[in-house]
Amino acid sequence: MNPDASRLWRAPRWALAVLLACLAMVGPFSIDTYLPAFSGIAKALDATPVEMQQTLSSYLFGFALMNLFHGALSDCFGRRPVVLIGLAVFTGASLGCALAGSIGQLVFWRTVQGMSAGAGIVVSRAIIRDMFPPADAQRVMSQVTLFFGVAPAIAPMVGGFLFVHADWHSIFWFLTAVGAALFVSNWRLLPETLHADMRQPFQVGALMRDYWRLCSSPKFMMLVLASGIPFNGMFLYVLATPVFLGEHLHFEATQFFWFFLSTIGGIMAGAAVSGRLAGKMAPKRQIMRGFRIMVAVSLVNVALNLFVPLNAWWALPLIGLFSFGWAMMVPVVTLLVLDQVPERRGMASSLQASIGSAANGLVAGLLVPLVMHSTVALALASAAMMAVGLLAWYGVRRSVAA
Repeated sequence: MNPDASRLWRAPRWALAVLLACLAMVGPFSIDTYLPAFSGIAKALDATPVEMQQTLSSYLFGFALMNLFHGALSDCFGRRPVVLIGLAVFTGASLGCALAGSIGQLVFWRTVQGMSAGAGIVVSRAIIRDMFPPADAQRVMSQVTLFFGVAPAIAPMVGGFLFVHADWHSIFWFLTAVGAALFVSNWRLLPETLHADMRQPFQVGALMRDYWRLCSSPKFMMLVLASGIPFNGMFLYVLATPVFLGEHLHFEATQFFWFFLSTIGGIMAGAAVSGRLAGKMAPKRQIMRGFRIMVAVSLVNVALNLFVPLNAWWALPLIGLFSFGWAMMVPVVTLLVLDQVPERRGMASSLQASIGSAANGLVAGLLVPLVMHSTVALALASAAMMAVGLLAWYGVRRSVAA
């Protein structure tokens, strides 16, 4: 923790949480906003469904690749420069997407978008731990998750409205404006939170050795898998929304917001509960409660998809409840990940985000195309993602302080 933290930010704690949440939401916002226009973009650019899926998977792989470096660079040069450069590149990439005239150009600029968008979420986690001791950090992490939930809930409504009343290009013009606004606000408000004594020299060889040390640590890797893989139990439904909502539930583009309201509502509620439990419940117990909720929801979801005709009245609330369980436990696990390397929290955040994003990319590029045309397959895949995270947690829970 930065010993000068109390002097760096004198505004209310929630105001810093809002600023960091805006940084963290850039990545998900870039996905959710254009999903309602998937079919329209495919038609306009004469793209196949597989090519359109590549606009998602290329974004996620770009996100995963650069996440290896965002946090490490912020350990060396400071949090503020990395955030500002990331936002500047994101704004330029969004402009490139808006001007894209072919599916190849769109895939390229989406990759650049992904490579830059990760700076916000990676560095914001490190900033929280720079500024707050553990219990307060959990509360702020929960507040960030809470505020962060608002933007993805609004994003598909904005995207659907822009697509219906303008065209798909307007969605990326909107993201360009969002990037520019975030750049200006962070330029004016975000302090440098990395203390000068905590800066690390940037040496690629040493950085790779540190990454190898973390990757070879079973405890670190199990915690990363426990926090990141269950997210895909919900996220695969997000990635499959054009088919899940459009073909299975027969939603119009302007109705997609019901799905996102359910999902993000669950995340916001889970984050709020996590914040209230900070310092009142042992981390192990809180994490297990979140997993128990996800296990119960997964079993019910599989059973209903097998034996009951699909209906939005039960399908959407179940995904929301799954999101609630994940959001209840993930702030705690994330802080455990960061505290494995207290002297290099930026690097730890980078590796955590990179592994999670690589998993997201594999889900988007390989798993979702295989399962999205069957609601039973979607439910089974979601349960499998949760099970991987649960097994990882069981593998490491004995070594975690009560």
